[in-house]
Order: sequence, then structure tokens, then C-alpha cells
Amino acid sequence: MKALVFLLLVAAVSAKRYDRCELARAMKANGMAGYHGISLANWVCLAKHESGYNTQAINHNTDGSTDYGIFQINNRWWCSNGKFKSANGCKISCSQLLTDNISQAATCAKTIVRQQGITAWVAWRNYCRGRDLSSYVAGCGV
Repeated sequence: MKALVFLLLVAAVSAKRYDRCELARAMKANGMAGYHGISLANWVCLAKHESGYNTQAINHNTDGSTDYGIFQINNRWWCSNGKFKSANGCKISCSQLLTDNISQAATCAKTIVRQQGITAWVAWRNYCRGRDLSSYVAGCGV
């Protein structure tokens, strides 16, 4: 029992929840600002509403698939978790989307945008599309 509590504490401590500006800077460093004409504010808004800026966010969907990481990338199409038949369009393990370093997640998100556009994300369509998103990067120096 003590080992389980310890492991849960370690998992909680290792989870990275970015703050808005820290994430905006990390996204810019990963070439997301203006990628395929998508502003940095759109990317930050997407991450806010998909994962709450949490790199280790996981969501289990009713169809049996799972969404992973800061962009909530789905294992049916984009990554492989070894349990679910996947197209693995990003050619990565889903666990790579759960690290504090968002470079793999950013690369995969760019692949998704190249193939489907930013409208692939329901949260972007519901919370970001057609709105003034300047507050998502305001004061961040990006």
C-alpha cells in the first residue's frame, strides 16, 4: 500500500501543468507560431481547452480510444498505445505525448494540421474559432 501511495505521489509530482505564457514560449520554440497560418494564440487556446495545459492529461473516449497529452492526441489515428489498433499517423508511442517536453506533441500536432487542419480539434472549434484570442498570449513576450 505504501508503495502505491509513493508511486501516485511521484506521478502527481512529475505531471507538468504549464502556465499560459510558459506554454506559449515552448510552442514558439517548437515552431508552432504561424505554422500553416495558425497563430500562437490559437494553439494556446486549443491546449487550454483540450488539456488545461497539462502534459499528462488522458481522456478515455466512449469509442474505446484515448486522447493523450497537452493536445489530447487520439490513439485511434495518431499514436500507438500498444493496446488499441491505430493508424499511428505520427509514428510515435502515445507515451511520448505525455512528457513535459512538448516537442514530440508539437511535431504530431503539426502532422495533424497538415492533414486535417486545426478544425480536427473539437475544443478549438467550440472555444477558439472566430474569437478574439489575444488574451492567450498577452504579456507573454512572444
